[in-house]
Amino acid sequence: MAKIKVTQVRSDIKRPQTQKRTLASLGLKGIGQVVEHEATPNILGMVNKVKHLVSVQEA
Repeated sequence: MAKIKVTQVRSDIKRPQTQKRTLASLGLKGIGQVVEHEATPNILGMVNKVKHLVSVQEA
C-alpha cells in the first residue's frame, strides 16, 4: 500500500476538540512535525478532517 507523509502546518489552538484528537491520533504534536502513515481509508479520512491544518505528500 502507498505511504503518505503528513506535516502539521497550522496550530490546533482554538480548534474543536475533535480536530485536536484527530491530530493526536495521527501522531502530530506540533507545527512542523512530520509523520508517515499507510494510505488506508481510515488515515485518509482523518487527514481529510483536518486538511486545513496539515499538508500531505506521497512518500
